[in-house]
Amino acid sequence: MYEATGVALKRLIAIAASLALLAWLAADARWRTVGGALAALTPATLAIAGGGLLASYLLRAARVHDEFRRDAGGRFGTCLRIVLMHNAMVNVVPFRGGEAAFPVLLRQSFGTPLGRAVASLFWFRLQDALIVAILAVIVWPSLPLPLRAAGVTGLIGFAWYLPRWARAPHDWAERHGFHAKLAKLRDAFAESTQHARFGWVWTIANWSVKLAAQAWLLATLLPASATVGAAGALGAELAAILPIQGVAGFGTYEAGAAAALLPHGIPFEDGLRAALALHLFVIACAVGAGGVAWLVSGATSATPNGDQPPVSGKR
Repeated sequence: MYEATGVALKRLIAIAASLALLAWLAADARWRTVGGALAALTPATLAIAGGGLLASYLLRAARVHDEFRRDAGGRFGTCLRIVLMHNAMVNVVPFRGGEAAFPVLLRQSFGTPLGRAVASLFWFRLQDALIVAILAVIVWPSLPLPLRAAGVTGLIGFAWYLPRWARAPHDWAERHGFHAKLAKLRDAFAESTQHARFGWVWTIANWSVKLAAQAWLLATLLPASATVGAAGALGAELAAILPIQGVAGFGTYEAGAAAALLPHGIPFEDGLRAALALHLFVIACAVGAGGVAWLVSGATSATPNGDQPPVSGKR
């Protein structure tokens, strides 16, 4: 009962955040300035930002291919389609419901067990959160150097320790009830963390490219320096990993970016406007790429030589 109440409360807060953004847009016809900002961008600017996001998709596909290389059997194209369709779902389905697409697509494409896929998704998201958190601690304004160093050290230590804790011998499976269920999750998580050979490399590379592309576009929209754009992009991504999200991320994403831009002298309303334009571009790229992947997936599955899940009794 309490869990259901908590979920309902989170959804109400998420809807309220999105409605607040909608009300802000409706006031004084500010939505027109957002469209004008996007229309004013040059084709070269859009191409650079879009190319950066495409490179990010490829790096994410490489991470999935590395993690599930035994299941994938060299089918990088299928991994890319999974990433694109999953990314599109995450960007448009409310309350992070699109995350469910990842394990489902892996099972359909490679026959990967759901537990294994869910554990890997959790590890992927945890890696993403740790990288973003480390970057935030490094660039946080007015943070004393000792606290900055302690924060980075603590996060790196946690990232190093967690997989080793999961793989350590334990007797949880011999217990009953809740501990027995946790044992299955811990074992699945341990399996996930030991399969990716270059997981951290892919994660760092992905975030470097993704944040650079968003920072470039945001700096152009403001306009401002690349440093200011990077601060806003990082603030938006920090808001994106919060447990409470606006519908399709709207509201929380923009507020995070605008708040991060305040220390750099960017008025909150200007930050919201530029962040919304950036968000619309990111969603358009995600949905467009996901739509292409879905069409290609449908065409491939309709041919005799299309990718099929493995029929062997693996795992």
